[in-house]
Amino acid sequence: MPRKVLITAGASGIGKRIAAAFLAAGDDVYTCDIDASALESTAAELKGLRTGVCDIGERRQVETMVADAASQLGGIDILVNNAGISGPTATVQNMDPDEWQQVMNVNLTGTFNVTHNAISHLVRSGKGAIIMMSSAAGRFGYPNRSPYSTVKWGLIGFTKTLSMELGEHNIRVNAILPGAVDGERLQRVFEGRAQAIGKSVEEIKAISMRNQSLKYLVDPDDIAALAVFLASDAAKSISGQLLPIDGDMQRN
Repeated sequence: MPRKVLITAGASGIGKRIAAAFLAAGDDVYTCDIDASALESTAAELKGLRTGVCDIGERRQVETMVADAASQLGGIDILVNNAGISGPTATVQNMDPDEWQQVMNVNLTGTFNVTHNAISHLVRSGKGAIIMMSSAAGRFGYPNRSPYSTVKWGLIGFTKTLSMELGEHNIRVNAILPGAVDGERLQRVFEGRAQAIGKSVEEIKAISMRNQSLKYLVDPDDIAALAVFLASDAAKSISGQLLPIDGDMQRN
């Protein structure tokens, strides 16, 4: 029987790959995104995908979106909290407080709001699963990326707590911690780091690879495959776990 899957921020990047992977597994998938045109394009590409426009940083929009997803899908069995923004690249001393707050609102509070509204549906599922997209930044400190690192650490605590609270309802909660993922977003991050510390983008890439046992960027399709596995019966005894997928990164 197809599972009912809600994925946040699935119009592009890792979220889109995750949506495609669940659809390929035969599941019913709903994804939201703030970018309406990207959603339309993705829905045309991924046949059967259900969509809704939502700014995860706006609580009322989240409430409406989760209700719409549950209505269109006929419930929610799996929640993938993928939405997040990169935030500024600056020292804490030079950080714009408004930019800090924006990252908190979307990446941390937004994830709470989605989860808060989805739990009742997951309980009714009888064997729900929640997957948090944290980051290697949730294991290490990241100079000049304090808002991003802070929320990714916060999602680890959220994962651990939810797994304890929801276990009695047979809901499993795990976090995926990607490292340097190949794609346009990472390129922008590399450019920001390079500008912040006066190095070239190629030098920043070399520094990133120096700290990994495997000297290549993470394939986003591998992250999608891990998400599908964690939501499957093959992972029915896995909960409260943090799963790095980062080429054995030792530090940032």
